[in-house]
Amino acid sequence: MSGSGRPRTSSFAEPPGAGAPGPGAGPGAGSGAGPGAGSGAGPGAGSGAAAAVGSSTGKTGVPQQASGSSSSGCSNPKMTRDSGKVTTVVATPGQGPDRPQEVSYTDIKVIGHGSFGVVYQARLMDSQELVAIKKVLQDKRFKNRELQIMRKLDHCNIVRLRYFFYSSGEKKDEVYLNLVLDFVPETVYRVARHFNKAKSIIPIIYVKVYMYQLFRSLTAVLKLCDFGSAKQLVRGEPNVSYICSRYYRAPELIFGATDYTANIDIWSAGCVLAELLLGQPIFPGDSGVDQLVEIIKVLGTPTREQIREMNPNYTEFKFPQIKAHPWTKVFKPRTPPEAIALCSRLLEYTPATRFSPLEACSHGFFDELRQPNARLPSGRELPPLFNYSTADGTGSDSSQHSSVPGSLNSI
Repeated sequence: MSGSGRPRTSSFAEPPGAGAPGPGAGPGAGSGAGPGAGSGAGPGAGSGAAAAVGSSTGKTGVPQQASGSSSSGCSNPKMTRDSGKVTTVVATPGQGPDRPQEVSYTDIKVIGHGSFGVVYQARLMDSQELVAIKKVLQDKRFKNRELQIMRKLDHCNIVRLRYFFYSSGEKKDEVYLNLVLDFVPETVYRVARHFNKAKSIIPIIYVKVYMYQLFRSLTAVLKLCDFGSAKQLVRGEPNVSYICSRYYRAPELIFGATDYTANIDIWSAGCVLAELLLGQPIFPGDSGVDQLVEIIKVLGTPTREQIREMNPNYTEFKFPQIKAHPWTKVFKPRTPPEAIALCSRLLEYTPATRFSPLEACSHGFFDELRQPNARLPSGRELPPLFNYSTADGTGSDSSQHSSVPGSLNSI
């Protein structure tokens, strides 16, 4: 499965300092957000969500007929900021049988806008938990892939779909899909920006924790959160090449490939790693063509064979011959060599030679996380990183993974 949108994930660690962003995930409506994380995909792509707080009063909403997995019959809750009103809808659980049930929530507040929708925060009445509600206009000509994908995913590093329901818009026949998601209050992008504004370098342990979880999620504490443009890739089925936010777009997409693989997400993850190390995007192109220019500045001009590997149907080979820039000169002098080595294996022209997610997890860059006494700078323990299950594609649980650094058994 693969996705687009500016890579978005939630962060685990809270940077030191008053007013610093706290742990969590980010608002994600439509395609867009910060470099918080890898392009939504691998076995899981991302959809953002966030939620809120507030007090509640008596029940004022009325159950509305709607929901299920079709767009027939819609409730019409008013999604505006309201810290007292209780809204009740008929919603379908995100996982399991389609058994619609009444769900009540309060403390509604807009927390994010995107190209295709709005994200609200709310508090569930029964559990008092905060949730994010992503509201997206439905095009009746197409089936919503985000809902299909989110209902299949169950992973500790992917935001959970709790419920979904449909609502009517103000215009006739206007229907909205509402995804009720886990609320995580922060994004990796905001954490990175916090350190950049303070003119300081993000602690490398944070980079390791974020990236390790990101690679696990590509096999989704850090969670992938925006699946708005995600798609399950099927061999032989063509895809669109104009996908993924530009800074994180793999070169095969720029070359117009339509028969690509989830390796486009590995490239995006490499861009996120490089951005965390540099404090800014590594390939800040102003357009599709300029994006390729930025990539060539670092990787050099691709060979004909590399272009064929990216898109065998591409026949224009008129590029200026530019030598690759040494990776050690791309990054700051004190950047760990292991981080540079990992980045170089993620950002390769030939898709098939890029690391797989689990190969990335086993890289020596993450050896520090495997040490029993590893801690965050604040002294806090690390989030669960090695609680592997069949959902990670490993076919085993955490007890079967050794802590021997640098081997595939060390994931």
